[in-house]
Amino acid sequence: MRKRLKEARQKAGMTQQQMADKLEISLRYYQNIEKGDRTGDFSIWDALEDITGIHQRKLREIEENRPAP
Repeated sequence: MRKRLKEARQKAGMTQQQMADKLEISLRYYQNIEKGDRTGDFSIWDALEDITGIHQRKLREIEENRPAP
């Protein structure tokens, strides 16, 4: 899961649907990006960086569901 992306979206006061609309992509596609199942193209990450004000490298980080050793 891309926890930082989800948190950034929520901090911006946007639902997943609103973010998908702003990015001009389907809700399902955005949900898959946020879950970490899809990568999305560079233009999407550029737009996400502009919308959230957070560098896309941080937004793209995927947190594993495994406990830390």
